[in-house]
Amino acid sequence: MWALFKARNYEFFRDRAGFGWNILFPFLIVAGFGLIFSSDSGSDYKLGVFPVNETQTDLQTLHLPDRLKTYQHIRLVPFETRDEALDKLTHHKIDILLENSGPEVKYWVNDSNPKGYILEKVVRESIIPEATFESKVVRQEIRGDEIRYIDWLFPGILGMNIMFSALFGVGYVIVRYRRIGVLKRLKATPVTAFEYLTAQLVSRVLIMLVSSSVVWLGCDFLFSFRMHGSYVDAFVVFFSGTLCLVSLGLVLACRGTNEELTNGVINFLCWPMMFLSEVWFSIEGASDLVKQGAKILPLTHFLTAARKIINDGATLSDVSFEVGILLIMSLVFLFIGSVLFSWTK
Repeated sequence: MWALFKARNYEFFRDRAGFGWNILFPFLIVAGFGLIFSSDSGSDYKLGVFPVNETQTDLQTLHLPDRLKTYQHIRLVPFETRDEALDKLTHHKIDILLENSGPEVKYWVNDSNPKGYILEKVVRESIIPEATFESKVVRQEIRGDEIRYIDWLFPGILGMNIMFSALFGVGYVIVRYRRIGVLKRLKATPVTAFEYLTAQLVSRVLIMLVSSSVVWLGCDFLFSFRMHGSYVDAFVVFFSGTLCLVSLGLVLACRGTNEELTNGVINFLCWPMMFLSEVWFSIEGASDLVKQGAKILPLTHFLTAARKIINDGATLSDVSFEVGILLIMSLVFLFIGSVLFSWTK
């Protein structure tokens, strides 16, 4: 097991392109989202205006409701002609279209665009005097530290990178070994399937924890992530999640010699986890069926526990359920992979 462990580590670290990409890929994603959501290009709603010529570069010169010009999270997109603007509205590249002419507010919406429906209400509200709301609306703000979107996104990006590295770095690689005859040679040695898979698991877990730590430190240096919990508790969660995902990769690697089929199966597992496990966005408003389906995915429990500790300051006892589920899944996956493993088939 020790010889296999060292051999796998040597192979990974000597492949400088693969090793560098495992560190560079999540860093680039976090950096990209940091730039997007720290500037106006991250506006949630796009409001098209026509006709706007090259001389009307100042927002205040447009014939729009004054309050509409001051709203946050709305980016004005100018167009010279109506036909061009309507084409963009039809293809959901803008959410609503307003005509830049006179005191009358004339607009177009795409009924199939949910953002357009919301933005239509905002446009209508902008022409109502502010005093109308003073006696009917009470505004209150939450207290405490606000969680930036990039702080919420960061654990998801790390989890996604670990998922891809686990499934492709273990499942895909072992299938390739089987196809080119490496496993056939190992079959002639005293190594058992359990020993071989355990060595692969320990090697990949160690490598991914080290690479994730490097990414964490680099991104924290640039974006100053807020860590509300304990680093030790976060390490336990990341270790449990990595162990579970690598074990799942061993199940995918237990049989098969077709790399193309393995690639398809891995993608079939990765994409649902990437969307249902809240890597990019919350599924809070989804149906109960979707929420229940997400709970059977290991990445869901991994990211839930990680965000509780990093964003909410939870302790290890608060996420004991998620950690327990991840460890149980790891044992089940490792057992299945060992039982079904074949050196040649």
